[in-house]
Amino acid sequence: MVFASSVAMAQMNVGDGTATTTAEAPAQIVKEISTLEFIMKGGFFLIPIAILLFISLAIMVERYLYIRNMSKYNKHLLSEIKTNLQAGNIPPVLDTLSRDNTAFGNVVREGVLTIGRPISQIESNLEKVVNIEIGKMEKNIGILGLIAGVAPTFGFIGTISGVIKIFYKISISENVSIGNISGGLYEKMISSGSGLIVGIVAFTAYHILNGMIDNYALAIQKVNLEFVNLIQRPNNGDKA
Repeated sequence: MVFASSVAMAQMNVGDGTATTTAEAPAQIVKEISTLEFIMKGGFFLIPIAILLFISLAIMVERYLYIRNMSKYNKHLLSEIKTNLQAGNIPPVLDTLSRDNTAFGNVVREGVLTIGRPISQIESNLEKVVNIEIGKMEKNIGILGLIAGVAPTFGFIGTISGVIKIFYKISISENVSIGNISGGLYEKMISSGSGLIVGIVAFTAYHILNGMIDNYALAIQKVNLEFVNLIQRPNNGDKA
């Protein structure tokens, strides 16, 4: 009898819409927010992280364009100056090199200007110019390495400070609810994620740019060797 009464009451509730309301009660409407609003919940420490991201992108683009342009190598450069160089016609050689506005042209130009000196001195001057060109390419790249370490640290500090505030509020209000903890914690974790992303960008750019410089350093050593052999051959022929 009790079971039958319960069934009857349930049917009556369904009839007047009460059951429908009860079934729909647990469903909660989740408010959707934009990506920008979500990121801005990260707090104050997102400001220095955003500044570091801007600096990283600016250095990355500027250095990439500079290194790419300066490390271009004209494979026919030495062959273009070979005839005049062996004939001792230095002005046409310098004119050709002046049109080659790359780090390769700058190094070879220094070698041409020092022709007539001992080979050891020519090689030393070539090496010095190479180091100067590499130094120009490496300008500001060290900042990327610094940002790669600093940005994640800012993110962790932001998260830690946020967690401290959460537990401070809990100690004051004594309201240890999942909503209070998770709501504040996910917002503070945004700063950690942002810092890690900026760090990865800076770290990747740092190694890519250094790889481009290493490729230039290897290629210019081959050019220097070819140039020294080129200027030695006429002397060997005269001695013969």
